[in-house]
Order: sequence, then C-alpha cells, then structure tokens
Amino acid sequence: MHLCPSVRPWACWSEKEVCSGSLLARCYFESMAQSYYKSYGVQRMPDNSLVFKEWAPAAEALFLTGDFNGWDNFSHPYTKKEFGKWELHIPPKEDKTPAVAHNSKLKAAFIRSKSGERLFRISPWAKYVTRHEKSVIYDWVHWDPPQPYIHKHPRPQKPRSLRIYESHVGIASPEGKVASYSNFTHNVLPRIKDLGYNCIQLMAIMEHAYYASFGYQVTSFFAASSRCGTPEELKELIDVAHSLGIIVLLDVVHSHASKNTEDGLNHFDGSDSCFFHSGPRGEHSLWDSRLFNYSGWEVLRFLLSNLRWWMEEYRFDGFRFDGVSSMLYHHHGIGSGFSGDYAEYFGLQVDEDSLVYLMLANHILHTLYEDCITIAEDVSGMPTLCCPIQGGGLGFDYRLAMAIPDKWIQILKEFKDEDWNMGNIVFTMTNRRYGEKCIAYAESHDQALVGDKTLAFWLMDKDMYTNMSTSIPMNSVIDRGIQLHKMIRLLTHSLGGEGYLNFMGNEFGHPEWLDFPRVGNNESYHYARRQFNLVDTDHLRYWQLYAFDRDMNRTEDKYGWLAAPPAYISVKHEGDKVIVFERANVIFIFNFHPTNSYSNYRVAVGPPGKYKIKLDSDGIQYGGHGRLDHNTEFFTEPMEFNNLPNSMLWGYPSRVGPIDDAIVHRRAPGSRYNAWH
Repeated sequence: MHLCPSVRPWACWSEKEVCSGSLLARCYFESMAQSYYKSYGVQRMPDNSLVFKEWAPAAEALFLTGDFNGWDNFSHPYTKKEFGKWELHIPPKEDKTPAVAHNSKLKAAFIRSKSGERLFRISPWAKYVTRHEKSVIYDWVHWDPPQPYIHKHPRPQKPRSLRIYESHVGIASPEGKVASYSNFTHNVLPRIKDLGYNCIQLMAIMEHAYYASFGYQVTSFFAASSRCGTPEELKELIDVAHSLGIIVLLDVVHSHASKNTEDGLNHFDGSDSCFFHSGPRGEHSLWDSRLFNYSGWEVLRFLLSNLRWWMEEYRFDGFRFDGVSSMLYHHHGIGSGFSGDYAEYFGLQVDEDSLVYLMLANHILHTLYEDCITIAEDVSGMPTLCCPIQGGGLGFDYRLAMAIPDKWIQILKEFKDEDWNMGNIVFTMTNRRYGEKCIAYAESHDQALVGDKTLAFWLMDKDMYTNMSTSIPMNSVIDRGIQLHKMIRLLTHSLGGEGYLNFMGNEFGHPEWLDFPRVGNNESYHYARRQFNLVDTDHLRYWQLYAFDRDMNRTEDKYGWLAAPPAYISVKHEGDKVIVFERANVIFIFNFHPTNSYSNYRVAVGPPGKYKIKLDSDGIQYGGHGRLDHNTEFFTEPMEFNNLPNSMLWGYPSRVGPIDDAIVHRRAPGSRYNAWH
C-alpha cells in the first residue's frame, strides 16, 4: 500500500489501526461505534427491566431521580464499575411494565466530592430532551414509545449527481414561529422534489438549547431537537423523503459542544475534562464552546457511536461535518490564513488526534454503509481531505467549495458590471484539488444571515419590496438582478464542482435575510422564516426564479454535468465578457456584458453535429426577454477554433446564459475530443 509521504507522520497510526485491513482493528471500531449507543444511557431489556449506564470518572456517587421515584435523590444509586463507568438496574413493576414510563422526566444526580456537593445532569445519551416555554434548562425525557415509527421505504441509491437543498426545519414556514417536522414533511418535501433536488442537508437537528445558535451549540448529541416535534416525526420526515427518491444528510457538529452544564456535556461529571481537553486547549475562544479530546477512548466511542445512531435509528444517508477546519489545527483557523503552501497543512500545527478521528469516522461509515456520503466544511483547503484513507487521505466524499460564494459577494460589492473579470471568475470556479470532489454553491445559509446579504438582496435590495410584480414593467434594478441571479447560479452549478448546494428559499430570491429570535431583536421570529407563499403568488416574479432553478436541476438530471469530468473552457474573453465551456457533451455560453449583444459569434465545440437550445436564462417564463429562438438549429463547421476541432456561429444577447446540447454525432472513441473531455 502506498501512502503519500507528506502525510506519513500521522498516517502511520491509521495504517496500523484502520487502513492495513486488520480485521481485528476494523471489527473493534465498528462494534464499538454501535455497541455503545446500545448499552449506554437507558436500555430496556426483554423482561422490561431497565439498565442505566454512564461514564463519569470524576463522580464520587451517582443516583437516578425523576418522575418515577417522586424525585427522590437517593433511592436509586448507580453501582460503580471499572474505568469510571456506572450502572443501575431497575426491575419492572409488578404488572411487568417498565418502572420508568415513556415520556417521563429524569435527572442524573452526582455527588461530586466528599463534601457532598450535588450536581444534576442530563445523560449524554439522552434520546429526547424538552423544556417548558418559560424554562431555560432542558429536561431529560425518557423516550420509549409503545408504537415506535417503522420505516417503510428503503434508502435511495447514492445519486449520480448530488443536488443538495440545505434546509432548516424550524424556519421552513412563512409563519413567524418554529415550524415542525410534520410541516416540512407535508409542505416542503413536495417543493424540494418539484425543484429537482435529490438530497436534503438538514441543519440544527441535534438538540441545542439556544435557537439562535443555528444548531451549532449542541447540548444533547443523541437527541433530535424537540422544538420541532418528536423523534418519530423526524423519522417520518426522512422516510417520506426516501419515498420520493431524496437522500437526507445530517449537519453533524462534532467539532465542538455547548458550554452548558445542566443540559449539556460541559462538566458532566463535575470535572473540566470528562469529554473535553482541560484548560485552554479545551475551549474555543471564538465560539465560546468546549473542544473534544479526540485522543480519549471514551470520547471516540461516544462520537463514533453518535454517527451510527443517526444512521441506524433515523436512517440518515450521511453527514455534512461542520467546522472541520477548526478540528484539523491547534490554532482552529483563528488568526491564520491559508495560501496553499504545504507547510500550512503538514506540521506541528495539525491536530493529529482530530485528524485520526475524522479518518476513523469516514472509514467506519463507508465500510458499514456503502452509499453513505460525507462532506467536509473546510475553509483551509487541506490536501487529501477527499482522498481514500488507504492512500493517506481523510476519506471524505466531497468538500465544500467555500471560495465560490465569497467570490460572488466580493464581485457584487466591489466591481461595476463592466469590470467583472471573466478569468478570475473561471479560476475561482475551477481551482480545486485534483481528484477531490467539491460541492459548489453560489450562496448558503452563511450569506443569508443578518450582517450579510443574499445574492438577490445584493442585486436588487429594497426594490424587491416594491417592483417584483409582473403587472408593472421591470425597472432596471429588477431586470439586472433577475438576469444575473440566474446566470450566477447556472455558472456555479455547471462549472464549480461535482455537486451543487442551495439554501432553502434562495432559489427564488428570498427577499429578506435570516435572523433568529434573540435579545437584540426582541425575540422576534419575523426573519426566522422562509416565505414560500411568495412563490405561490402568480403576479410576483419570485416564481420566475423558482422555475429557472427547477429547470436548471432537471436539465442537469438529464445530461449529468455534475457527474462528468471537469469542463473544457474554450473562451473567457475579458472585453466581450463571455465565458464558453463544454462539459458532459453540453455547451455552456455566458454573456455577462451589461449592454453588448453578439451575432455570428464563433464558438468552439468538440463533437460535430447539430445543436439546439435546451435551457435559456432569457426565456420569458424565467423573467427574461425571450430573444432567442429555440427552434433554431446550429450546425458545426470543421473549422478548428480555440484548440477544438469544430466550431459554429452563434448569436446571443447581453446577460444571457443558454445551454446547448449536441443531439447528433456523439464523440467517437479515441478521437481528439475524447482526450480532453
């Protein structure tokens, strides 16, 4: 087996324990990841007795209290086992039913020291936690429904092209409230299916006490957020998505944890170092959160088991790992830039414990679940992130192309239309590590948050509130905004990666930013919602953007450019503001010039034949001006142009991005075209 020399210092561990094919090592980690969630927390035995198990090495004594014993703090003590483990067995009642009823509240009561200090905690393995409306602290609720949800539909196969609809269940409603899993199942899933997305990335599912954290300050890692409904309702959501052929990814937060103590992992057993590093290494100064000790066996068991829990219990299809850049480096990316120099990625600043954890996670997931998909949110550009573990990589399937949305925002903020640099745009779209797949996106939830602006808002701003009606002529601001919104997204979709992501609502140019209820906005839900009702209002132009996004995805589904090799770019003309490239036997032509239209513009193509327009951003139905005739057929000439064997004359107006597809004469094996396709 060959390992990349640049990663050998830490790959040695993984080579021995994971990559060498050692059956013992693999079986150990795989069984460990499963057996721990099946033994820790609360487990009901066949005779309806209950077994409670915790890991709390710093505790002097541990008791269980709750509704079942009238909140007696000392009647049910755990027995101390080896290695900081504690167990409690509770026999069933006389009628053979469990002693702790479904939906009843519990607490773990610790005796921290010989002085008798008592601490009340929620089990780290709690499957459901809730709070009363006026309460701040969450309660541990025993979840053992008499009729658990049974999944009816198999997981869909891994899609050829990944088109992701990034979603937050709580804001998935026009109403100013926390929306439910059931609302998402019945009202949002049909929209996602109609739009042509085949994957949903669900955010803020792991329970978080502070809603405004967007789910990134996790308190209970095994509990689905109760503010949106019950675990069974989330299972139904995923099952229905599977019935529609849509896979579901969980936005998993294993990079850090909330500092909450009474309803979080922090100081769980009273010590500073139960699940986390002690001292400064255990705190993220920018996020005000705790950092896991990935070298700890019990921590590894907890996190790896957590991944299997979501895959097995809820039947998620994979994960988007949050905060990978923070995990990979001791400096967590704080005050550090990344120029691409290998010294930035391979040195003492790399946290090898975190890196090995990610390798282990990917190894286990991809070994046990053939179609599992993992995506890394890494802004640093760590080499080999998406390379196979057997070759010294970390084993992710995709990385987020995080430079692309930043580039679009920079262009819209800093440059006039006539100053857009075509070469720089193309470079940003295509500058990715060879052989490592990327998820491209023009904007995600980051750009929708208050303090930033979505593409639509950068383009049209306040005019969106007064000039989006189809009953009045488009003014210049709306005209420019609608045309560029479509072109930016299509260019990103077709050129930027091997997958595509869109944040919910952005496909139709959602007119407002995203801001969760907090003290600073008087706990308002006004901006913590998605106004899908705007799409359903026929006289507003939002449906035109929606229709283009839908047809863009459907066209990709037909021709599969995301699954194809990288594009061959034949034109990036600065004066004309034109970009032309070919991918998956499809020609993409973009004219970004604000005023210039072109006739008889020569375009280089690979395979000869007849071409017709298949998607046109200038279509009337998309808010365009209908200046292209879709009945026109374009024939190639055997005239070499821009290093391609054939070319054709094309005419297209300003700010339009048509897609053409060769419907005659496919490439022949061994041809020159084959070499660069």
